[in-house]
Amino acid sequence: MQQFLDIPEAEWGKVRIIIDHRESGRFDEYLTGMGAAVKRQALALGDFLCSAKLAVERKTRADFESSIIDGRLFSQLQELAANYPNVVLLVEGTRDEAPERVGKEAVLGAYAAVLSDFGASLIFTKDMKSTAEIIFALAKHEQLAKKHPMRVFAKRKTLTPSQSQRAVIETLPMVGPKMARKLLLHFGSVEKIASAAEKELEAVPGLGKKRAKVIRSLLVYGYDEEEDEMRGY
Repeated sequence: MQQFLDIPEAEWGKVRIIIDHRESGRFDEYLTGMGAAVKRQALALGDFLCSAKLAVERKTRADFESSIIDGRLFSQLQELAANYPNVVLLVEGTRDEAPERVGKEAVLGAYAAVLSDFGASLIFTKDMKSTAEIIFALAKHEQLAKKHPMRVFAKRKTLTPSQSQRAVIETLPMVGPKMARKLLLHFGSVEKIASAAEKELEAVPGLGKKRAKVIRSLLVYGYDEEEDEMRGY
């Protein structure tokens, strides 16, 4: 663990918040304006740390929908839940701000998975200022009311080979823990899933044609380094 270090004496007693270095600098302005002491660093998991026990993953509406499509949402939540007792998924903005790429059924399914499969809290905000207000309130409650200290907590757990296989499959689009198990039971290995044709994927109970198509499209998609470095704000 790494303590929240180098706090000037003038900031002692303030609410402390760690911000991932890729997040907008506007958050520093908003949070310091509310009276918080902020620190930026590269976080292995999450975008904001409010205490040793609570991490916040922030997504814009556009990034939220993209993360459903490519499966990042579920792999991120799995790792966060494995490292922090309390995880908050914060979705910022309105659906009018970006073209709708995910149907209502898929979005509702993602909401259900966030709450039921991963035990995370789900909060919606209209803009960055509203996001900052929620994060400050969470940090204040954690540190001043519940007396939880601030430190970087994430330390990845060692998984068994089978758990690692399931973790890999859970990164696929629209695949949660239950479907990952079904895929592994059906095909027997990660390699066979990766090489399965669309029709073979469709044969997995409950997967369906649409999800099979999305999964297969990702598996054959050519890697783009520039695209990999993009991050929604």
